[in-house]
Amino acid sequence: MMTMKKYFFTLLCLSVIGTLQAQVGINTTTPHSSAALDITSPGNNQGVLLPRMTTAQKLAIATPAKGLLVYDTDRKCISQNTGSESAPLWVCLMDLDTHVRSFYMPSIAIDASTLATSKSLDLYDEYKKQFGSPTASSAGAPVSIPYFPAATDLYYYITYYDNTVLKVNSISVSGVVNYDVILEADYNSFMNVVFVVK
Repeated sequence: MMTMKKYFFTLLCLSVIGTLQAQVGINTTTPHSSAALDITSPGNNQGVLLPRMTTAQKLAIATPAKGLLVYDTDRKCISQNTGSESAPLWVCLMDLDTHVRSFYMPSIAIDASTLATSKSLDLYDEYKKQFGSPTASSAGAPVSIPYFPAATDLYYYITYYDNTVLKVNSISVSGVVNYDVILEADYNSFMNVVFVVK
């Protein structure tokens, strides 16, 4: 009987310890159920300091986890890895708030030399290729330009195109344009595409 009580008590202790380790509360005994870590300021007059480092130190982090946060002392911003461990892409979170919420897509040529129907052009893919692999950059600049990691992060608009040469049929939620070439042209036509951050 005594052995059974010890076994039950040990099982109960392990169960409580397992529950306590599921969430951590600092200055609180009741961490929020949705938080792995819940920090409370006793006087509501203190914040949290992330690791502080230069851009070079941040870029030197080996295989940074997707979502990793640091404070970049050079750029003076909270920086997040929105890429992957093998291909990090650091983005300043304040950029989402302080920069213009819309921007023009980089220039691309659309072949209008032959008549065609239901052609498609992936606007997001074209944008990602150009931002991810610029042809030149200033000294000390990162290899790629930060870009939105998913096609569905953006809305897509066409503000102008030559409607005597092209007919735009649709734009999908992921930025794929379906169009027809309705008049052969001896030049590449163009369209103005605007991305708006959701």
